[in-house]
Amino acid sequence: MNFLEAIILGVVEGFTEFLPISSTAHLVISSALLHIPESAFLTSFIIAIQLGAIASVVLIYWKRILWDLEAMKRVVAAFIPTALIGYALYSLVKTFLLENLEIIAWSLLIGGFVLIVFEWLWKGKMPTETPLAEMPYMTAIVIGCMQALAIVPGVSRAGATIVGGMFLGLGRKEIVEFSFLLAIPTMLAATGYDLLKTGSSFATREWELLAIGFIVSFIAAYAGVRFLVSFVQTHSFTGFGWYRVALGSFILAVLYVT
Repeated sequence: MNFLEAIILGVVEGFTEFLPISSTAHLVISSALLHIPESAFLTSFIIAIQLGAIASVVLIYWKRILWDLEAMKRVVAAFIPTALIGYALYSLVKTFLLENLEIIAWSLLIGGFVLIVFEWLWKGKMPTETPLAEMPYMTAIVIGCMQALAIVPGVSRAGATIVGGMFLGLGRKEIVEFSFLLAIPTMLAATGYDLLKTGSSFATREWELLAIGFIVSFIAAYAGVRFLVSFVQTHSFTGFGWYRVALGSFILAVLYVT
């Protein structure tokens, strides 16, 4: 991997992290299009630069993180099942799932149809806007379990939490913001654990590539967060669903034809 490729992947990560289209899938697809050789460093890079995107959430929501303690308690409750499942399946993700384009394509395709059908069923419903600080703890835990589905690349962490939260009765704006906040401990834990396991083997140049990816993803994610918060006020997620279906179908066609 060179510096330009690290910048490109940083842009892809930053803008897609909080959209329900799977940033991990887009990073794997982008690295394949760039002909970056599969390696232990590449899989670590894909995991670690997501922390740059999360840093943008900390910048935007720092007041809430510091002062809305009741909301953050719900975030912790939702994080626990994700952490347990992620820890148990870490090796599977690193050695198999992140390198399997077929699984990623099917996840994009199926997840796209789930978004489309969910929005069709949801159309016209006006859920009660419940402040995050008043969310039942069991609701938070279920959302955390839904987020854990995103351990499969292509599922989308944001998509799983948003659909799960809306299904449980949360409004669009509330669940989108909760998804942002829940990403903070999730990606801190995922990146920290991965670097603890593999960081000692990185060369100086590889640390430089990680730093570039982190910075670029931070900048791109800041724009992505602002876009999504504004978008959900007046739009559904159906368009993202059709995008996922188209991308997943295209990848499967390429894999099966060639």
